[in-house]
Amino acid sequence: MVEDVTGLYAEFGEERLPPGQRESAEFPVLSKGATPSWDRETWSFEVWGAVDDGLTLSYGEFRDLPATTQRQDFHCVTGWSGLGFEFTGVPFPEIAERAGVRSDAVHVLFHSLDGYTTDLPLSDCLREEVLFAYGYDGEDLPEPHGGPLRVVTPHKYAYKGAKWVDGVEFLAEPEPGYWEQRGYSRTADPWNEERYG
Repeated sequence: MVEDVTGLYAEFGEERLPPGQRESAEFPVLSKGATPSWDRETWSFEVWGAVDDGLTLSYGEFRDLPATTQRQDFHCVTGWSGLGFEFTGVPFPEIAERAGVRSDAVHVLFHSLDGYTTDLPLSDCLREEVLFAYGYDGEDLPEPHGGPLRVVTPHKYAYKGAKWVDGVEFLAEPEPGYWEQRGYSRTADPWNEERYG
């Protein structure tokens, strides 16, 4: 069963395709560097910071968590949008609940195998559409697109959806991520064209 969440744009703008974007039938590969290597036997996903119960999950344990498949739109800050991409993964609220997020947590920093980080307010993450995605179009998520695990954030530009994610840190104070430190928007709303800070 695939849940269609492509209508979420109505919360943010009048048109499904945000201003300044062009529709792409392809799924281009854009990254800050090379695709990192990983080992299914040693890879783990960690949750720490302002939580009551830190988590460390193996690849198998992560794949055993309750998951969903959603049809989402995907907006790249470089100006292209993919409409109706199909991702399978674990909703962010599932991870937050298991970790017992503390009341002083206000921000989230995603960490990746290649050292990439990106930040979002906790309130922007606590949506069922924010997925830790390991599947794409019924197959495992390809490594160039972020496999074994990436975040997808259909209400934000895709640099907020870190590839190759191996951890999430809950923060009591905001901390800028890789592109945010280099002048990109902390809010990244495609319908307001919030590309740069």
